[in-house]
Amino acid sequence: MMLPEARGEVSAALIEALRQEPGRGRLPDTSLVGSADPYGDDLQLALYLCYELHYRGFDGVDGAWEWDPELLGVRAALERGFLAALRADVPVAEDVGSALDEAVLEPVDAEGVSYFLRDEGELWHLREYAAQRSLYHLKEADPHVWVIPRLTGRAKAGMVAVEYDEFGAGRAERIHSKLFADLMVDLHLDTSYGRYLDAGSGQMLATVNLMSLFGLHRSHRGALVGHFASVEITSSPASRRLAEALKRAGAGPAAVRFYTEHVEADAVHEQLMRHEVVAGLLQVEPDLAPDVAFGIAATGWLEDRFGEQLLGAWRDGGSSLRVPLVGTGGERTAGVTCPQDPAMVVAERSRRSPVGDSQEWAPE
Repeated sequence: MMLPEARGEVSAALIEALRQEPGRGRLPDTSLVGSADPYGDDLQLALYLCYELHYRGFDGVDGAWEWDPELLGVRAALERGFLAALRADVPVAEDVGSALDEAVLEPVDAEGVSYFLRDEGELWHLREYAAQRSLYHLKEADPHVWVIPRLTGRAKAGMVAVEYDEFGAGRAERIHSKLFADLMVDLHLDTSYGRYLDAGSGQMLATVNLMSLFGLHRSHRGALVGHFASVEITSSPASRRLAEALKRAGAGPAAVRFYTEHVEADAVHEQLMRHEVVAGLLQVEPDLAPDVAFGIAATGWLEDRFGEQLLGAWRDGGSSLRVPLVGTGGERTAGVTCPQDPAMVVAERSRRSPVGDSQEWAPE
């Protein structure tokens, strides 16, 4: 994964520092970080870069940066700004039960992204959607693993059961990040990890940063559980609509299967998250209830912002991406396709192993 283009002073200073050995580069000043928009592209990209060092890192970047004390100080300043803004802006339900009920409530006249894609979306809209979502789905469920050693009893057992499914139940071809890569092939998108980081919006980065922030801090274990519960209990209806959108647009079978096969399976995950993970955690640590409710609310709030960004661009007839990408078949240049040779796409499809159940998140 290559370092991306900067989006402002903070990310520019961080990228320049990462190109050098730890201790040699000049990191962003904390006063500069403190003045950055907590939801803006600059801060969100800088935070994403800090977190990515804990996942797969970047080509040419020294692995020692992951635990560099000065960089961790910069990351902490970025996190403080982001978290303070969320706590000030996100309405949180009084109790966890109400928060979960609000998360699954779908208005009759809803107009979210999955409704738009089902009813009006063209193939280029779906390619853009998948390109943006790839920033999470190509490392699907990885941020949530960090909470496992911080749980006990029912909560731990339930969380491991869900994650076991997310990672393919012991079969590499069923790992959910692999299933999403198969979807991307059917949409003629590049499956390289991090390929669309430059194209992804700040709103999308914020949704991924939220789960990394919660996952990396033991103090946010309740919020991480709330976040993951929200993910698992809200996916089925939107996934059904996205499957319908892909069928209508003529996407390939792997793209459709990614959503159709998990619609029913997520009912199992919903029950595990509600009755084992959330209930089990609060039975042992009832004082974490406000954190769980906050995790649920913050997830929905950031997803709504991302949805507004997508729909705002699309309804104006434009691209939701920061960097236009050229397709292989002469499709609209506002849409996203990969500059792959079509023969490579066919070859990749032929290499696929049969896939099983997929329980992917498809939020609004």
